[in-house]
Amino acid sequence: MKVVIDENIPFIKGILEPFFEVLYREGQNISAEDVNNADALIVRTRTRCDAGLLEGSSVRFIGTATIGYDHIDTDYCRRNGIVYETAAGCNARAVMQYTASALVHLSRVQNWIPQNKTVGIIGVGNVGSCVKWFAEKCGFRVLCCDPPKQEQNLSLPYVELGELLDASDIISMHVPLIRDGRYRTYLIADENFFRRMREEAVFINTSRGEIVDETALQDAITSGRVSAAVLDVWNKEPQINAVLAHETAYSTPHIAGYSLQGKANGTAIIINKLSRFFGLPLRNWYPEVPCIEPDENITWEYICDTIDEYFNIQTESARLLRNIANFETIRNNYDYRSEYF
Repeated sequence: MKVVIDENIPFIKGILEPFFEVLYREGQNISAEDVNNADALIVRTRTRCDAGLLEGSSVRFIGTATIGYDHIDTDYCRRNGIVYETAAGCNARAVMQYTASALVHLSRVQNWIPQNKTVGIIGVGNVGSCVKWFAEKCGFRVLCCDPPKQEQNLSLPYVELGELLDASDIISMHVPLIRDGRYRTYLIADENFFRRMREEAVFINTSRGEIVDETALQDAITSGRVSAAVLDVWNKEPQINAVLAHETAYSTPHIAGYSLQGKANGTAIIINKLSRFFGLPLRNWYPEVPCIEPDENITWEYICDTIDEYFNIQTESARLLRNIANFETIRNNYDYRSEYF
């Protein structure tokens, strides 16, 4: 059997060699020729898994070591009997701690405390739920909007999008990229979205770049409707909007989820799922990385005192802004930080 693997997936080299012929490639350079006689693919977001890549191949399994799957043509996979799996939830706590760093730094610049701020969380899945937990622990008032979840359980304390935008001082986006249909999120943050936001609110996006109309966001920053924007994800990565990047409070190269534990989780989840599919003895495999348990006694004061030791968003933003053209290189060579709460 043969598996093609994105060479930038950590901890994976040497694990599958006893069971597969293994071919490592840069994710964006994985070709139809590479996968023609492959049984499985293990990828990240940089590999578009569609008919152009898969037609005529022998691929039966695709695992993405990421929480999202908008780079996988799921309809094509279903029609052709290809199983696809994600690592949903693997980096939720990493993104939470990225958001914590953003809020700590903004509080220093804007001079506020959590008790005087309302955080609006749009999308309350694995990541959004972690951000909700952190924000409530630290004293923020929290509002949540998630129409699919609300429809499944009408008793959940969610609010409509308009109400959340009216009432929130900080908007944190944690939705998947859905291009059409009832729960479409593509360009959800458009001109009307920013016009509806509370004056001088903060906008944070760590989900997917294409949920944001970047022109509308630039206008909102220029007009003062948005007092500060924090962006980790962008339209047209890795060729990102340099003008917008310099207008944000903090800009980073899609590394919000890049913790040691998050990456270990992502690789382990996909190895375990591939093992179940092919009947391999690796179902409980996990790299030698320390696990961090949630700290139920966490406080805002403690986070303010410690966050920069683990992740300083200002430093990471400055690194990107010095050379935006190196977005992908910075991302691929990022030194994974450790989670700590």
